[in-house]
Amino acid sequence: MAKISVEIPDELLADLDEHVGDDKKFVNRSDAIRASIRKTLDMLDEIDARHGRLEPDE
Repeated sequence: MAKISVEIPDELLADLDEHVGDDKKFVNRSDAIRASIRKTLDMLDEIDARHGRLEPDE
């Protein structure tokens, strides 16, 4: 799995951390960020599909 580095505003990181930890939605920041990326990409695919911008699966 590749590792990347990103800069995140402190306020956004604080909001993210409210959902990370024991008895919370995500085990760690990496899980939270991966889930967010997946959800965003799925949403973008849906938008592209509505506008006919997706290539058909082969």
